[in-house]
Amino acid sequence: MNRKRILIVDDHLVVREGLKLIFETEENYEVVGEAENGEKALLLADQLKPDLILMDLSMPKMSGIEVIKELNKRNNLAPIIILTTFNDDDLIKEGLSLGAKGYLLKDTNRENLIRTVESAIRGEILLQPEISQSLFISKKEQKQDNTSMNIPITERELFVLQAIARGCTSKEIAFDMGISERTVKAHLTNIYSKLNVESRSGAVAVAIEKGIIHIER
Repeated sequence: MNRKRILIVDDHLVVREGLKLIFETEENYEVVGEAENGEKALLLADQLKPDLILMDLSMPKMSGIEVIKELNKRNNLAPIIILTTFNDDDLIKEGLSLGAKGYLLKDTNRENLIRTVESAIRGEILLQPEISQSLFISKKEQKQDNTSMNIPITERELFVLQAIARGCTSKEIAFDMGISERTVKAHLTNIYSKLNVESRSGAVAVAIEKGIIHIER
């Protein structure tokens, strides 16, 4: 079995040990490295070439956001899940805009952690309920935003945006909408073009920033 290799980046030993314990009981994953600061994270990411990185935001020497920016410059393609104690809208948007595939609080449960990791490895984005209790679309604000920004997002495209922000797969979206996966992919292509992005995470980040979808606390 080809186990997925995970790098854990967090300055707290107890957090790293807790995550390792979880992954040790998962046959599909193995922890191949640990870093307690941003500089070591960059070194290990280059050396180990992990399949996924769990990234803390607040660390010595370099923050998680700074590390992600540097990894992007180095064309490191490992998906990144942000793991933090902070539930901050601005950090969510910045992390997503930089390509992060998920955003988890450190008190998340095992099920949420594994599901987010699975989604990230598939190249999908997943925001857990404890991060965004409910994503909703305000039709009134939608009309105002679309007029001012001249982004003609259709109702179906808005539904798809909302769904991918929750981490739904194309198959799940197709089932919910009663359409084919091919049609879902067509909607995604249109969304990427209208928002000038190239990925699901980029689409969600821009949609939140522009007020097309909103996070309700």
